[in-house]
Amino acid sequence: MNLQGKKIWIDVEEPKTGIMFKSLFQKFLDAGAELLITARDFDSTHKIMDDVGIKYIKVGKHGGADIQEKLKTYIDRLADLFPIITKENPDFLVTFGSVEGTRIAYGLQIPSIGFSDEPRSVHVSKLYFPYIGMLITPDCIPIEQYNALHATNDRIIRYNGIDEVAWLRHYQPNPDILKKFNVEPGKFVLMRSEPTFACYFVDKLQPDETFIAKYFPKMFKACPDQTYFLLVRTEGQERWLKEQLKEYLPNEKIRITRYLPNIVDLCFYASIVVSGGGTIVRESAMLNVPSIEYFPGESAPQEIWLIENGFPMEHLRETDQIISRCIELIQKGPGKDRFTDAFKKRIMDFEDPNQICYNYVVEKLTNIEK
Repeated sequence: MNLQGKKIWIDVEEPKTGIMFKSLFQKFLDAGAELLITARDFDSTHKIMDDVGIKYIKVGKHGGADIQEKLKTYIDRLADLFPIITKENPDFLVTFGSVEGTRIAYGLQIPSIGFSDEPRSVHVSKLYFPYIGMLITPDCIPIEQYNALHATNDRIIRYNGIDEVAWLRHYQPNPDILKKFNVEPGKFVLMRSEPTFACYFVDKLQPDETFIAKYFPKMFKACPDQTYFLLVRTEGQERWLKEQLKEYLPNEKIRITRYLPNIVDLCFYASIVVSGGGTIVRESAMLNVPSIEYFPGESAPQEIWLIENGFPMEHLRETDQIISRCIELIQKGPGKDRFTDAFKKRIMDFEDPNQICYNYVVEKLTNIEK
């Protein structure tokens, strides 16, 4: 497939997008397309894009939990993107949920395609769905949830799988990560904080807080031989958690950080993965790692899909149950099929949403040529 002379604009708004689109970047480049990549300053997005090693332009930031600041940063990012896009004049927009990108593409009549696996993010979806040209969504999420937020069936592509398939299909475990952090397989826990600034989480916790402070002490007391990577999302969460756990610090067994490179490798070799958000536990479960989500709301369709398909995923909400189950899994130790490539065969049974996106863009641009 030949995309020579075509320019694809990819707007990256969150860390997951940088991880997920790595293979998609390469597909477009291999087809001869020029890439224009813009990336918002949010969580570890820029660091992940740096790790990917592809040229991008930093544009805008996340607005945090305050609704006025959210609106202001949206307006500012629109204003910053506009001159870039009018100058570069791309042929197509690809994104994972960029409200600003889709609005500009719609206004400038640039064809677009995007992904969505989180209709629970109601406010973003209402601003995103009406403007995106085509929307790629997992079969496991009821289409009615998208329809209710102004996405019509004729602009929705469904696929068998979840977004994490896009990068785990290409994943090869790299044991070098163990030397980098001086840990052994199955001898460390990876815990991820909640997205407390997300619209569906703002009434559960203050923006700088995390339930990790409740779960960690008893886990550490019961399993002190494990190393604990406590991965937070913001500088505020980092400060707050360090203050809450100050009696345990400093300790080489406890590492509180906002960023961990090669996070998929750390998931693969961990004893368990525990998170208040979905992406990291979904990918770890697909890697056959015991995974616990402690998000206080209803289980997302993706988590239900993982459980129904036999992946080691659990969604727990009660503090005592979360702690006891984590301790039980750690003390049980890795199963015989852990740390092998057995996970890959199962993943290959599902569709790759990146390939679906790539095929759609090529078809549309090729038809324009004709």
